[in-house]
Amino acid sequence: MTIKLYNSDAYLREAEGTVVAVGNGGFVVERTVFFATGGGQPGDSGTVEWKGGRCRIQNACQGPSGQIELMPEKGAVCPDIGAKVTQRLDWNRRYKHMRIHTALHLLSVVIPLPVTGGAISAEKGRLDFDLPGALEDRDSVERRLNELIERDLMVSDEWITDAELEANPGLVKTMSVRPPMQAGKVRLVRIGRGKSQVDLQPCGGTHVARTGEIGSIRFGKIEKKGRRNRRVNLLLAD
Repeated sequence: MTIKLYNSDAYLREAEGTVVAVGNGGFVVERTVFFATGGGQPGDSGTVEWKGGRCRIQNACQGPSGQIELMPEKGAVCPDIGAKVTQRLDWNRRYKHMRIHTALHLLSVVIPLPVTGGAISAEKGRLDFDLPGALEDRDSVERRLNELIERDLMVSDEWITDAELEANPGLVKTMSVRPPMQAGKVRLVRIGRGKSQVDLQPCGGTHVARTGEIGSIRFGKIEKKGRRNRRVNLLLAD
C-alpha cells in the first residue's frame, strides 16, 4: 500500500519518494502527498521531478492493493521504476479542497439529516440530503453554519477498528459512500473537543486544522434532486 503522507500532515506540500510501479498511464510512488480521488473529493494535481525529467500530474487515483497512481498529463513521460522523485502539490487548489471539505462536515451538523451524496471542487461543494420538502429558513441555516466556522474549532482525526464502527452505526452520516476502511481500521474526523465537539464521522479526506481557516461561506442554489433529495450548494466567500 502507498503511504499516505497527507493522513499525518494535510499541510505537507512536497515530499521525496521512490517510484515502485509504472503502468496504466501512470506511476506509483511508495509514499505520496497526492490525495487520490475518493469520497467526493478530487484527486490532487501538481508536479513530479526526477533527475533529467519532470511531468505535470493531473490527477491521483486509487489503484489495486491500496496503491495511489499518479496520472500525468497526456503524452508526458513517466519516471522509471526506482527513480528518486520530488512531488509537489498545487497547494492553493488542495487547500481550497480542505476548506470546502471541512465546511461540508459542518453543513451536516446544521442540517442533521442523512446525506445521500456530495462533491467538492476548489470553488464550491455540495451535499445532497434525504429531505422530501424544501429547506426551511435558508438564511438561518447559513448563519448557523458561519457561526460554527467562526468558533475556530479544532479539527483532528483518530482511528478505530471496523468492529468499533459497527458498534456505533450512528457515526455514519452518508447513505451512498462507504466509510473509508484500511487494514481493518476506520479513520474518524472530529470537529471540536470535549464539550465543544460538534461532529465526529468517518472520513478519508483532507481537512483544515481549525474551522476558522474556512472563512465565510455562502449558500448557492438549493435544488430538488428526486422525490426525497435536496442538494445544498455552498461557496467560499474568498
